[in-house]
Amino acid sequence: MQPVSLSNNGEAPTGAGRIQRASSLAEDVYEAIFAQLMSLKIAPGSRITVDNLVKEFDVSHTPIREALGRLEGEGLVLKTHLIGYRAAPQITRRRFDELYEMRLLLEPHGAAKAAAAMDEAKLGTLLEAAGVMSRREGKDERLRYSNFARQDAIFHDKIMEYAENELIRETLGYQHTHFHIFRLMYHSRVTEEALDEHEAILAAFGSADPDAAAKAMRAHIEHSRDRLLPAFD
Repeated sequence: MQPVSLSNNGEAPTGAGRIQRASSLAEDVYEAIFAQLMSLKIAPGSRITVDNLVKEFDVSHTPIREALGRLEGEGLVLKTHLIGYRAAPQITRRRFDELYEMRLLLEPHGAAKAAAAMDEAKLGTLLEAAGVMSRREGKDERLRYSNFARQDAIFHDKIMEYAENELIRETLGYQHTHFHIFRLMYHSRVTEEALDEHEAILAAFGSADPDAAAKAMRAHIEHSRDRLLPAFD
């Protein structure tokens, strides 16, 4: 089978759920399925049929299975022996509360430590991640949303890396927190308001001000929680 074709500007047909040619077909397929999961085109808990994806993307079974295996590792897809794949269920309200309680305990402190250790190179990396999140390139809104979710995860992970506490970083990363919370509500408000809050965090880092960084991170997490709470109404 031939891979799904791309137009001259690097965009794929809307039905393919992706817009940019990645470094490999497997990566391309992964990004397409990831975008559908994040935007809820593939509903939480629904069955994912490999044959249907093969037809949709016009590829062989191999890149589909590779992509699903990777998504399983990220907690977005579940595989049951002799049954197959399904999208991970939406997190419960209790799990949501627990995740945000954990974030509020760990991330403001991590941001303060990162600010104390901030240098020009580290700040440049964070500014680059924030810049990628602010771009609105391409016509596929689902892909833009999924890209934002991924860059947001990278942004927060980098901050914890700069805090130099690998246990905190691993604890937050293991939960795949950002992927799960972004699946709660597919809405532009989620991304637009987060960008403004990131600016406040970056300003504190630019001033190497630990107290301001902790305060900005706490406000960001609290606002993120409040934005997503209506998903449980």
